[in-house]
Amino acid sequence: MGFLRRARDKRTRPHSFVLLTVIFYKEEGDERWQAECRELGTASYGDTFEDTRERIAEAIELHLNTLEEVGERERFFKERKIKIHALPPSSKEIAIKVPLKPNTFVQPFVQQLAGVH
Repeated sequence: MGFLRRARDKRTRPHSFVLLTVIFYKEEGDERWQAECRELGTASYGDTFEDTRERIAEAIELHLNTLEEVGERERFFKERKIKIHALPPSSKEIAIKVPLKPNTFVQPFVQQLAGVH
């Protein structure tokens, strides 16, 4: 199913998750991995795949937490058609439709949300 990263915020409720799409790729001639979350527009890079994966997860968490802190999450999710799930989405719910270039792959990203009531 991909990787699950839980928000570190103490207000996190156990039943609020969001499913995001993360695209990992290397440009021709570049040794660094790059990653982009399609729904949020958040991006990062790293020297290794694992480093890139950790960095994009942190960037996503920061983006989501900032949206919550400034009171913009509901509006942002509605505009971007991001659905909040009561439970982590099952593998049956995950369908990724993204055109891929060479040296590119996609991974679902399930993020637990902080402060969802």
